[in-house]
Amino acid sequence: MQALLFAFVLVAAGLTPTPGAEPVVAQSGENTRYAAIVVDAESGEVLFARRADNPRYPASITKVMTLYMTFEALTEGRIELDDMITVSPRAASQPPSKLGLAAGQRISVEDAIHALTVRSANDIAVAIAEHVGGSEARFAAMSTLRAQELGMTQSRFVNPHGLPDSRQISSARDLAILSRAVMRDYPQYYHYFGRQHWVYNGRQYGNTNGLLHSGNGYDGIKTGFTNASGYNLAASAVRDGRRIITVVLGGRSSRTRNAHVAELMDTGFEVERRRAAGEPIQVAQTFFESRGYGIGSNTPSAPVQYASLDRSSGDEEQSTTAVAFTSAPADTSRVTSSSGSFTAALNGTPSQQADLRPARDAEPARTSGTWAVQVGAFRDRNVADGWLTEVNRRFRSQFAGAEHAVQVAGEWYRSRFTGLTEDSARAACAALAERRVTCMVVRPD
Repeated sequence: MQALLFAFVLVAAGLTPTPGAEPVVAQSGENTRYAAIVVDAESGEVLFARRADNPRYPASITKVMTLYMTFEALTEGRIELDDMITVSPRAASQPPSKLGLAAGQRISVEDAIHALTVRSANDIAVAIAEHVGGSEARFAAMSTLRAQELGMTQSRFVNPHGLPDSRQISSARDLAILSRAVMRDYPQYYHYFGRQHWVYNGRQYGNTNGLLHSGNGYDGIKTGFTNASGYNLAASAVRDGRRIITVVLGGRSSRTRNAHVAELMDTGFEVERRRAAGEPIQVAQTFFESRGYGIGSNTPSAPVQYASLDRSSGDEEQSTTAVAFTSAPADTSRVTSSSGSFTAALNGTPSQQADLRPARDAEPARTSGTWAVQVGAFRDRNVADGWLTEVNRRFRSQFAGAEHAVQVAGEWYRSRFTGLTEDSARAACAALAERRVTCMVVRPD
């Protein structure tokens, strides 16, 4: 009855959904893993969003972050395209999809890039991470820090390939930010994402992104799939001199995901064409909804585990996300506002994101004898060590003379800088917060 009433309202308003919209309504309305966003790449305007800020598993779209870090290393001269990477036993042991190199074999950085963009090779993702970051854990920490700096406030990386790990999360909006950033910051390398085929050791590999083979201006970016994530795709296309980025997460199959991305992309370009012709479409979201997109249940998705400050109880549901290294969409009642960010630029609006610093009424964890700054709490000791090392490298002057400590509390490993005065701890945390790095000042006992 409600569906009939809704159809009547659309007809009465002259907003009849186009053919093919019904499957999309079912996908976005009933599939609780579904999330999507459509963005004008030049202006950053969000044309359409559906659950864009809900935490999701990025799966192999993670490799876009891995490649962003690789392009950064290339640009800074820390590595070269013809450098040879030696595959470690850990890299060689990764499950498919993979290139299948044995431990001790070597591959050039450029071929490794192709292996990620075309083959989505998990073994080579680890090999690149070890080559660029020194270790997989350190590379993950570097990636998370860079993501925070880009404005990806809901993303945390613990591996370079996106294989299942409940701690590795992102959102459709964050992945759109990443997609836009890799075009903006490293346009000289973006062409790798549009490569349809790649030949290596006499074998030809086809790109996992089927939309590249369809024409219509598609030139990237990356697919992803795990059982937990569903079928993911970050896509980009250029038509009539305009570029649109579309991210869809949680599709039921690669075929329906690709079809849905194509429909969202077509609708986005239709908005652009109509505006160019003088039609006053003020809110693109309304136009999308008139076509049947984004209509349905608002049932929240299943919970995702976050890395958060423990309260010694071990009860994850009782831990606060306000001081988490990576958190769910920020609870603005418990955090203070921050200045403009790239997230705001993507939205085309003033920033309303939070810097995730604890509010004054939050009770911080205590340490003994000195003031400290905590920069994260993790389930994995290697990740905690790697993150502490990376933050120290980036903020060496703020923590000059401080001690580095990974403190064990139950199942959590807390990354802390200790031995600070109150003033130096607060100043250091403020400096981190300005760069979108989450931290908290811990009082002495």
